Amino acid sequence: EGGACHQDILRTAPGAEIELKVYLVRHGKTIANENWLYCGQTDVPLTEAGAEELSEKRAKGGYPDIEGMQVYTSGLLRTEQTLEILFGAVPHKILPEMMEINFGDFEMRSYEQMKEDPEYIAWCEGDNEANIPPGEGAESGYMMQDRVFRCFDELLKKGEDFLLVSHGGPITSLFMRYVTDTGKNWYELHPGNGEGFCLEFGEDKEFTGWYKIPIGEKDE
Repeated sequence: EGGACHQDILRTAPGAEIELKVYLVRHGKTIANENWLYCGQTDVPLTEAGAEELSEKRAKGGYPDIEGMQVYTSGLLRTEQTLEILFGAVPHKILPEMMEINFGDFEMRSYEQMKEDPEYIAWCEGDNEANIPPGEGAESGYMMQDRVFRCFDELLKKGEDFLLVSHGGPITSLFMRYVTDTGKNWYELHPGNGEGFCLEFGEDKEFTGWYKIPIGEKDE
C-alpha cells in the first residue's frame, strides 16, 4: 500500500521528500536471549554464537553506510559489541536514555522461574505497560517510553541522519510511535537480533516512511 516499492517498505506519504533518516538496530544475541530471561539493564555481553550471527549478517550486507553520520549506543556492552561487529570501531556517543527497560527484581529470571511468584503475577495482570516491577530502579513500560521518546525528539532536532544501536523495547516503542497501521502487535514487530528499522522524516520532521534493516538481496 501507499506506493510500497518492495515488501519491507511502507510509504506513509508517497512522493514526500526525505530530509532525515534514522537507523535503529537491535543488539546481537546474549545469554538472556538464548535462555528467555528478562534482561533490561543487566550488562551482559554477546554470546559467541551471537557475535558469529552478527558477522554473518554483516557479510550478507544490507546495512547502511554510516560514513559521516552521527552514531549512538545505549552504552551497555551488548550494544557496544554489536556496533563494532556490524560497523567497525567508529566514534560514537553513549545515550543511557536509550537503555532497555529496567525489570527490577525480575532481571535475569525467566517466566518458568517466576510463574508462581505473586509479585510477578501481579505485574503481569492489568495494564502491563503501566505496572512497575518490584526492585530499586524498576520501570514500567510507559516510563521507559517516556525517556526514550524525549531523547529521540532531541536527536531529531539536530536535523542529522543517525544510527542508534539499542534494544528491542526502545526500538519497538519508537517504531510503533510512528507506524500505527501494520495490523501487528508488539511481539510481531519486535526486531530480531542485529535487525531493526529505518525511519524517514521530511522537512519539518514529519514522519514519511520506513523500511526494515538489513535490507535483503531481494530488495530493489
